[in-house]
Formats: sequence, C-alpha cells, structure tokens
Amino acid sequence: MTDSGRDAMTELREYSNLIGGELRPASGGGTLESVDPATGEVWATIPRSTAEDAAAAVAAARAAFPRWSGMPAAGRAHYLRKVAAVFAENARELAELETRDNGRIISETAKRDLPGMTYLWNSAAAECAAAVEGRSVDFGPSSLGVTRREPYGVTLGIIPWNSPISTFSAKAAFALAAGNTVIIKPAEQATASTLRVGELLREVLPAGVLNIVSGLGEEAGDPLVRSRGVDKISLTGSVHTAKIITRASADSLKPLALELGGKSPNIVFADADLDKAAPGVTTQAIFTANAGQICYGGSRILIQRPVYDEMIFRMKALAERIRLGDPMSMETTMGPIVSREQYERVVSYLEIGAKEGAELVFGGRSGAAVVDDDRYAGGYWVEPTLFATGDNSLRICQEEIFGPVAVVIPFDTEEEALALANDSVYGLAAGVWTNSLGTAQRMFRNLETGTVWVNTFRKVMFPLEGVKDSGYGHDSVMAYTREKSGLFEI
Repeated sequence: MTDSGRDAMTELREYSNLIGGELRPASGGGTLESVDPATGEVWATIPRSTAEDAAAAVAAARAAFPRWSGMPAAGRAHYLRKVAAVFAENARELAELETRDNGRIISETAKRDLPGMTYLWNSAAAECAAAVEGRSVDFGPSSLGVTRREPYGVTLGIIPWNSPISTFSAKAAFALAAGNTVIIKPAEQATASTLRVGELLREVLPAGVLNIVSGLGEEAGDPLVRSRGVDKISLTGSVHTAKIITRASADSLKPLALELGGKSPNIVFADADLDKAAPGVTTQAIFTANAGQICYGGSRILIQRPVYDEMIFRMKALAERIRLGDPMSMETTMGPIVSREQYERVVSYLEIGAKEGAELVFGGRSGAAVVDDDRYAGGYWVEPTLFATGDNSLRICQEEIFGPVAVVIPFDTEEEALALANDSVYGLAAGVWTNSLGTAQRMFRNLETGTVWVNTFRKVMFPLEGVKDSGYGHDSVMAYTREKSGLFEI
C-alpha cells in the first residue's frame, strides 16, 4: 500500500459480528481495540462479545443446519465456488487488511495467502461429493451392510492471530463442504480481516451457515466451547489454550482437532546443497515475512560439524539482507510482532538466552532501534536473532518463542541429530537437508513429527497434523464427517 493508501485507513474502522446472516455489534455494546503492530496505534474496533452473542451464533447455526446439510453436494459446491470468487475479487483489500491487522507483510499476504485461499475454497467445492460417499458390503443373498458419511452438525473453528484468513478458510471451507454449519472465533489480537470476510460472505452464503463471533476467550470463546449446541471443535493455537478447551468441553464430550505449537528441528547434513539449505533454515523457516510467528517454524537448527562454520557464515549474510519496516511496502521482507504482549514475550527470550549462557551469533536488538523510519518507532519490532549452544536442554531450545529467534546446535552423527531433534515435547514438523536418499528416508521414518520436509521447508500440506504436545487431528473435508453404518436384512 502507498503512503496515501495507509493515510486513507487512519479513520477508525468499526467491525461487527456475523450472526444469522446479520452484522451485529456485541450484545452489551462492548468493543475491543485493534492495534496496528507496525506503529502501536489503534486503527479499528471489534465487538467484545458475550455469552449472549455466543448463544445467538449457536442458535443461528443450528437453525441453518438442516437445510444446508440436506442440500445436494452440487448445491454446496456451487456456494463454495462463489466464496472462492469473492476471495479473488477482493484479494487486494483483504491482503491489506490482514497486513494492517497482524503485521504479516503485504508481499506475503497479496502474493501467497490470498491466491491460496481462492484455490482452497475451489478445492473444497470439488470435494463436496466425496463427503457424502458411502460403502456397501454384501453379507449374503439377504443381508446388505452400508455406510454413509454424515456431517457433525455445528462446528466451531478457533483461529489464531498469525494467519487469520488462511486458518479461517481451512476450518470453514472444509466443514461447509461436508455439510456442517460453522462458527468462527478469531483471536482478539487480529480479528478485523476475518470480520471483513464475514461482511463479504454475508452476501453469498445462506443466513446462519457461517457465523463469526469476536471477543475475549473467557467471555465469548468459553461459552461457545461449553455449548451443547456445538458438535465439533477445531483449534489452531497454543498448548495452553488447547488444555483450557479440552477441560471446558469435557462435559459434552465433543470431538476435538488441535493443531498446536512447535519447536521444529531443521537439520543440515554435511552432504546437503548449502545454496538451498542456508535460506531453507533462515528466511524460509524462521526469519520469515511474519517474523517467525509460525507454529511449525524451524527454530532449532541442527548442523553437522563439517559444514557448521560455512552455514553460520551464509546464515549471517542472509540475515543482514532482511529489511524491517513498512509492512505495506513490497521492499520490506519482515514485519513486526503481532501485539505488545507477544513482543514482550519474545524480548524476554532474548534475555533468557543470554542468561543461560548461549552465544549470540547475530541479532538481539528490539524496538525502534531496528527500524529506520520514525513512523514505526512505536511498533513491535524484533530483528532476526540466532543463538548457538551445545545444550538442547536450555529454555530457548525447549520452549516455543513464536518470534524471529532461533538456536543453532552442532552435531556429529545421524544418530545424534535424530536424538536432538526428538528431544522435545513438540512434534509438528521437521526439515532435513541432505543429498542422501537413505538418510532422508531414515529421518522421515524416525522423526517424531507429523510432517517432514526434505530439501525444502514451509510448503504447507493438508493434513498438517502434529504428535506429542503439537496436538492431534486436522482440517479436511473427511475429517468434518463421521461414518454411520447400517445392516439391511431383506
């Protein structure tokens, strides 16, 4: 966005919930401020919803379910293709809103995120028919066994602040394709872009099929999770939030899909192509466009000793080229941290790493000192930072930081690399850089993660499913259906 474009957005925007096809403020009139993380200034307000708003969304979704689930698959596919067209037609506006809301730079939102959403919704439309397929088993001349896929009913998608539109689409598109109706609860730190999507889709989808309720977790999210009118929950978020949701949903025993945090190992063997591995462990994996705020970010970099010094040299050179600044500029390569709270958390780990005795290889600065433009002096900036250590037990090696902070650990053997990689409570993803097919296959088989990338990183696949404290379950059309069996005696 140009400076004039940013100036045009200085007027405080007001956003509303989408409930039952209507745009509504919070029932109690409360609002929350949305802060531009690049400047630290308020630019919009969102509803501070209550249990009453949550109940209204559940009622609307339940009322819409019979008609939506009873619609032929081709009919639902038609609606989802119309949604894909809305994303295509409004891609630039939505990309700019996403960038303004959470600091994810415009080159990422405009060139990667929004085009991907058009593809995702069209893909979901193509899978509508699969969601109603069943099987038959012939038990004899007078017995026939059959199965059918059925939607759960009302599904609740709880989405994070690091990539709102992408996670909204993954949860809503697949659930709708399967015949469910949907409620989305966005993170309060970055809600505006999702609410704007609701405004646009209100003109496309039947009333009540999609509902969006913003607000605080304890005030709006908890009533939704506890509601017996919600049949399935899908969360992308933190382990802490997952534990709260698991306890809160226990009384109604609803199925959960939890895509949680990570401390992903990114492993470079001595035979790797270093021209690919160096960016693969830096700008692709952790020093990213949204400042390393990625659940599967490669924040533990394991390098075999023969190439350790060369990789450090290359990583430094790449980090020095990263440009922090105006997220609306195509020349910017890394944005700010999403909120003051998260900024303070990331900065605290810079101090923790130093106190633990880790070597600071590069970076370590934060705040106004890392941006040249005074307009962004109040923003939440942390420069790419790399620590080095030989001790994987340090907090900076074990705890998810969720920012542009990584640690590099040398190793000697394949067995040592595997032991270091698996020495974590997390298991979302891993990267392996090698020209040995045998090494790649052994690491793929033995790494305790849901996804392994070989000679690449951060190319998202569905399903993206973790193990250990990284959660379980995933978002796909079939995951939003359950199988019913029947036996017919004739």
